[in-house]
Amino acid sequence: MLSGWPARWVVMGVFVLSSALNYLDRQILAQLAPVLKAEFGLTNRDFGAVLSAFSLVYAAASPLAGVMIDRLGLNRGISIVVGCWSLAGMVTGLANGFASLLASRAALGLFQAGGVPAAGKAIRSYLLPEERAVGQAASQLGLSLGAALAPPLATALALRFGWRSAFFGAGVLGLLWIPLWLCVSRGAPAQAGIVRGPATFPRDVLQDRRLWVFAAANVLGMTVYTLWTNWTTLYLVQVHHMLLGDTAWLAGVPPLMAPLGGFLGGWMSMKLIQRGMAPLAARYRACLLSAAAMLVTALVPAMPAPAAAVPAIGVSFLFAAAFSVNMYAMPLDAFPPERAAFGVSILTGAYGAMQTVFSPLIGAMVDRFGFGSVCLVLAWLPLAGVLILRGAVRR
Repeated sequence: MLSGWPARWVVMGVFVLSSALNYLDRQILAQLAPVLKAEFGLTNRDFGAVLSAFSLVYAAASPLAGVMIDRLGLNRGISIVVGCWSLAGMVTGLANGFASLLASRAALGLFQAGGVPAAGKAIRSYLLPEERAVGQAASQLGLSLGAALAPPLATALALRFGWRSAFFGAGVLGLLWIPLWLCVSRGAPAQAGIVRGPATFPRDVLQDRRLWVFAAANVLGMTVYTLWTNWTTLYLVQVHHMLLGDTAWLAGVPPLMAPLGGFLGGWMSMKLIQRGMAPLAARYRACLLSAAAMLVTALVPAMPAPAAAVPAIGVSFLFAAAFSVNMYAMPLDAFPPERAAFGVSILTGAYGAMQTVFSPLIGAMVDRFGFGSVCLVLAWLPLAGVLILRGAVRR
C-alpha cells in the first residue's frame, strides 16, 4: 500500500493523465478544423456554433456532474465520466455533416463536464491547503499535455489514415486509463476523511455569495484561455497563411507554456500562504498579477510572422493558466471537502457558458473584423474579472 508524501502525488500524477485525455479528446477538433470546414462546407460562424454546442451542454451539465461525483465518490464518478466521454469522442469520428458533428460534440460536452470537478475533488481529497494551487497546476499540466499532443497526433493520424482515426484513437486511450486509475488510487488513503457527500442538494454552497463571484470572475478571466485553446490553428492558417501540416508543431507550442504558467501561479500563492497570507487573499494576488500580464494578448496581431506570433501567444497562454489554477483553487479553500466537486463544477459551468456565448461571437468578429479586434477586447477582460473578485476576497 502506498503511503506518505510521495503517495498522494503518485495518485495525483495518474489523475493528471485523465486531464490530458480530457483535452486531447477536446482539442483534436480544433486542430482538424480546417479539414472539417472544407469537407462539410462550414464557415467560421458554423465552427463557432459547433464549439457552442459542446460548451452549452458542458455548462448545463457541470453542476449535476459535480453533485454526482460528490455523492458517488471520486473513483466511481471519474470512471463513469471518462468512459462515457471516450465513447462520445469516438462517435465524433462517425460524423457526416454539420448536424451530426454538432450532436457528437454536445454528447462530448455532457460527459466531459465531470472532468474538472473530479480533478477538484481529487485535489481536495489528497492534497494539503498550501498544495492545492500546485495540484491545480498539475491538473493544468495534464490539460496542456493533451492540448499540446492534439495537433501533432491529430495531424499525423489524419494525413496517414484519415481524420476519423484521430477521434477513434483518443477514445481508446481513455478506456485504457480507467483500470489504471482504479488500481493506483486504491493504494493510497485520501487526506480528507469525507469521500462521499451528503444526500442533500448543496443549497448551502449555492447560497454563498462568494460562489457566484468566483463564477463571474472566472467567466471574464478565462476568455483569453478559451481564445487560444480553440482558435490558434485557425489564426495561423488565416492570418499567416500556413498549411495545416505546417501548423502541427507550432500550434502545440502555446499549450506547452500553460504548465509553466500553472506552476508559476501555484508557486506564487503557495509562497504567500506559507508567509501567513490567507489562502483566498493569496489566490487573489496571483490572479491580479496574471491578469495584468495577459494584456500582452492585444499585441499578438501586431506580430509580423509566426515565429514572433507563437511566442506572444505562448506568453498570453502562460498567464491565463496562472490565473486559472488560482481561480479553480478558490472553491476548495472556501467550501468543505464533501462539496468540493460541486463548488468547482459551478466554475466549470460558468466557463462552459462563457464559451457558449463567446465562441460564435469570436467567429463572427473574426469573419467581419479579423483577429486584431478580438485580441484587443479580450486582453482587458481578465482585469475586469479581478475587480469583481476583490470584494468577495475581502469579505
